[in-house]
Amino acid sequence: MRIFHDVHAEQGDSLQWREALAAASAAVAAGEVICLPTDTVYGIGADPFNADAVTALLSAKSRTRAMPPPVLVANAEQASSLVDPAAQGGQLAEAVHALIENFWPGELTIILPAAPTIGWDLGETNGTVALRMPDHPVALALLTAVGPLAVTSANQTGQPPATTAAQAIEQLGEAVSVYLDAGASPVGVPSTIVRLTSAAPRQVELVRLGALTPAEIVRTTGLDVSGGADMNGSRS
Repeated sequence: MRIFHDVHAEQGDSLQWREALAAASAAVAAGEVICLPTDTVYGIGADPFNADAVTALLSAKSRTRAMPPPVLVANAEQASSLVDPAAQGGQLAEAVHALIENFWPGELTIILPAAPTIGWDLGETNGTVALRMPDHPVALALLTAVGPLAVTSANQTGQPPATTAAQAIEQLGEAVSVYLDAGASPVGVPSTIVRLTSAAPRQVELVRLGALTPAEIVRTTGLDVSGGADMNGSRS
């Protein structure tokens, strides 16, 4: 286990930043699990195209395949390569564009139909992929370097998500090869998760209420939001 403290992408070519990025990239390439900061909470990540790495990721937090991890991306282009081409046109594409334009990078995870030839196994996804572009310079730099990562919150299942590297280390320990410590998470609340389908392209299904409220989505995009979470914006 290696821990890199005070990691900041703004350090550019500093030796500390280069060593941290190289260690995390090498761990991902080796099929290992890493811990990275994001704008919402700390996450643990692995190569989504490596089945053993995904298994290690789920095992690290005692999670089953019934709860597949989302995928973090560095930009909309990376996201597009993972989505079913049939879902990238018409009203569905317009709705997705509105969400990405207003809330990426940021606190919104979007579930979409996955590309049928994607060649990975994240668990019981039912042919979908949950995508987010985080608003954190360290996470974005890493995602630019290694490509999309399967990432789930850095905690044992049933425990509060870690908002500091120290909390992640306490919960996950040696199950993670490399920890990138960039200080406390700026938001400190998990992302909001929504689902879109071709059957109802302007209907946003609220899957999990997080940092972004349904009211913000409606007000900004004009899309309809429905779901079982508290639509008034409670995050309890």
